[in-house]
Amino acid sequence: MAYLPVAFILAGMTAYTVLAGADFGAGLWTLLAVGSSADARRIRDEARHAMGPVWEANHVWLVFVLVVAWTAYPVAYGSITSTLAAPLLIAAIGIIFRGAAYALRGVADSSRFAEYLFALASVLTPFALGTAIGAIAVGRVPVGNAAGNLVTSWLNPASVLIGALAVAFSGYLAAVYLAADSLRQSKRGGGADGAYGDGGDGSLASAFRRRALAAGLVSGALALAGLLVMRHSGLNLTHGVALALVVVSGVAGLATMALCWWRRFGLARVTAALAVAAVVVGWAAGQAPRFLPGMTVVQAAASRSTLVALIIAVIGGAVVLIPSLALLFSLYLRGRLDTPEQHLAVEVGAAGAGASGRDWRGQVRSGVPDGAIGVAAGEGEGGGEGGGEGGGGVGADGGVAIGGEVGGGVAVDGSAVLMSGARMRVWGGAAVVGLVAGAGLLVFADATWAHLLGVACLVVCAVSVFGLAAPNDA
Repeated sequence: MAYLPVAFILAGMTAYTVLAGADFGAGLWTLLAVGSSADARRIRDEARHAMGPVWEANHVWLVFVLVVAWTAYPVAYGSITSTLAAPLLIAAIGIIFRGAAYALRGVADSSRFAEYLFALASVLTPFALGTAIGAIAVGRVPVGNAAGNLVTSWLNPASVLIGALAVAFSGYLAAVYLAADSLRQSKRGGGADGAYGDGGDGSLASAFRRRALAAGLVSGALALAGLLVMRHSGLNLTHGVALALVVVSGVAGLATMALCWWRRFGLARVTAALAVAAVVVGWAAGQAPRFLPGMTVVQAAASRSTLVALIIAVIGGAVVLIPSLALLFSLYLRGRLDTPEQHLAVEVGAAGAGASGRDWRGQVRSGVPDGAIGVAAGEGEGGGEGGGEGGGGVGADGGVAIGGEVGGGVAVDGSAVLMSGARMRVWGGAAVVGLVAGAGLLVFADATWAHLLGVACLVVCAVSVFGLAAPNDA
């Protein structure tokens, strides 16, 4: 029974790596798609669009892993979170900043700043989580409250290599998934020229195909190097079940490369996920039965009554969670959850061709007549007309004319006005300072007054985030 929660943790870690890892990888490709060329813009837009319906749901697995770990293995959990407080805090801040930047990128005129923040957080978070996993794998986390070195436990060659591998895996998964999504959009005829998707020519799918092949090569090289480094650091993955899973990962990775080369992206999604999942399970197989140095899984387990209650709770939750997530992803893969801005882009692309225009964020797009194009809320029928560089109009039926570079502009449903850059900088700065100061005081300080001040700083952060999200006229 002591090993059953380990199976739950591995299942959650695998799901988080395969699903949320791809979301982090989308941020990596956003960061690398530099410049203002049409191709770079299309890559950034497709990466943002594709993860829209599912990025929040994927963090369910991280919460699940943490809850099971601290319930089933409390002493080991306390040892891990105290020794690895720094990388775990970095990952938590990265997740928060990434989510905030993703949500605010569509409502702030400083969208490039939010885009860069989103991209950097998407790289930093998997790296920090990977270094934490590496520290556990090579035995750098002893039993006891903060018993290990707070710096070298996760900043060592093996841990840093695992962190880099986590980033590479994220980019690899994202490129394969985005190639499949782009091809789906191309076949549907969605994503008009200069907007989300290929405009029907398959060029965006080809761009992600090249990235998938490159990321696959980098991931394979890092994985092979990791076998040697981990063996030197005390974790041997070249025998028994661990070796079998390493072979499975290698075969699945080669199959993914071949399928991407042949443009069979649907099957490539499955083999890419299998390749990464086999690495996660192989690590656990190589480390078993050790949980932490001097502590086995059986020794780390909580009482039998606690484990029984946990198992019942997990099974009961799975009855609700798994069908819900299955429905979510089935709708997503069939294109039933395409975001409103995608429909707007399609209507704008259909309205004109050849001239330059501006999309719903005020960015230059090809294939749109200069000025603004009225699009009705929801379906894009009717709508208003608006002018040129600085403005937009609202139609009688709620349609919106999108246009302008400076201030102004109305959200797709006509409900919000884009905030000014100065306002975003003030609220954004307050949110960052409040979050960092509050988290630091609560984690590292012992005095009661410091904890109270930390709570106050987090309240400031929360208020600032609401200020960022509020429209100008609120």
